[in-house]
Amino acid sequence: MDKKITIAIDGFSSTGKSTLAKQLARHLGYAYVDTGAMYRAVTLYAMENGFIDTEFFNSEGLTDCIDDISLQFLFNPDLGFAEMYLNEENVERKIRTLPVSNFVSRVAEVSAVRAMLVKQQQHMGEHKGVVMDGRDIGTVVFPNAELKLFMTASPETRAQRRFEELTQKGDTVTFDEVLHNVQERDYIDTHRKDSPLVKAADAIEIDNSDLSIQQQFDTVVALAKKVLEA
Repeated sequence: MDKKITIAIDGFSSTGKSTLAKQLARHLGYAYVDTGAMYRAVTLYAMENGFIDTEFFNSEGLTDCIDDISLQFLFNPDLGFAEMYLNEENVERKIRTLPVSNFVSRVAEVSAVRAMLVKQQQHMGEHKGVVMDGRDIGTVVFPNAELKLFMTASPETRAQRRFEELTQKGDTVTFDEVLHNVQERDYIDTHRKDSPLVKAADAIEIDNSDLSIQQQFDTVVALAKKVLEA
């Protein structure tokens, strides 16, 4: 099939957006862009360079250094997907930790950071044939995307998934810590002034609280097929 579309997947943290987007991109032979990884990489840069801590956030200092941040997705054939590189360092493992999760929503509030990343994201998807997930893909990055999805699930369900993911990686966290992080990120993401998390008017909402990964995938493949055959 020659027709290619842009698929925008937005939603709350830990709703499995990235898992779904990877599956869908692989199935369709599309490029996959994990915008959350981009914000996490900038957050890691801010942490490692002393711009953010539990006591303060020097957003102006981070903005002044924005041109020093180089982000790349490099495909790893052994894993079957692209990994995040920050200034030529593979940071895929580092950016998935709870400390980064605790700060990423605050960094994502910075307008200069959002402007830089949105510009990069739009460039990545200008030729269509892309699946992109994040918080503002269907509303800001690609408002004309042919298929928009909005993923949601209860905070407790999302926290349990995230808790299991972190503990399986060997991270020492408690369920309450993860639940607090999920709830805090929800509040910040939906209340920030610049590009808050909202469902696009033409997005299809999918509550996956009680869906298996396969059920979710089958549902979305059917939606994509419908758009492609229209």
